[in-house]
Amino acid sequence: MTFLLLFLSVGLGYLIALLLKVKEVKSLSIYLAFSGAFLLAVTIFELLPEVYQNPSKEIGIYIIAGILLQIFLEIFSQGAEHGHVHEHSHKNSFPWLLFISLSIHALLEGFPITEDNNLLIGVMVHKIPIALILSLFFIKANYSKTTTLLFLFLFALMTPIGNWISQNMVFTPEESIKITAVTIGVFLHVSTTILFESSKNHQFNISKMTAVIVAILIAYIL
Repeated sequence: MTFLLLFLSVGLGYLIALLLKVKEVKSLSIYLAFSGAFLLAVTIFELLPEVYQNPSKEIGIYIIAGILLQIFLEIFSQGAEHGHVHEHSHKNSFPWLLFISLSIHALLEGFPITEDNNLLIGVMVHKIPIALILSLFFIKANYSKTTTLLFLFLFALMTPIGNWISQNMVFTPEESIKITAVTIGVFLHVSTTILFESSKNHQFNISKMTAVIVAILIAYIL
């Protein structure tokens, strides 16, 4: 069921893009702010306590490594993980750099998801608007439907594959903590960037602040 929900969250984003036919990502800023706040809160409430059960400075190194990894990936994805996608210069070719960078990000998302935390919900809330924005990008850039669906299908598989690897490969507790710490760094960078970039001139209005507060409260209650 976890694999299916992760896969369908991308499909749902694509369907919403087709139904709404939204051309401007700006209209999604409130939902992006909600998703960023929710992902950030789940990371803090669920994942940080997990890796800091036995605190050490080494854990911080892996969290910082995750932040740096995400910054590096965004050189190629141009910020698609947090709602920024720029038109590709070769519209008839498959955007491999975008796909590979997003796939690495999506694989890491799947590793810490377990039945003992609510990260599944957080990742789904994060993936739906990202898939929506990716879909709008492909439509606006006049990519063929085949390329669009192939990209989204493969992208949708990445997080379930990451979760499958974490569930079926043997990792020591130390290795699992290190991978989770790297993922925390990725989530911290992406979620905070979403919060800042979803607001014009980096200023929150009442609607977005309300969305952020509601997201944090829901994440805490869960």
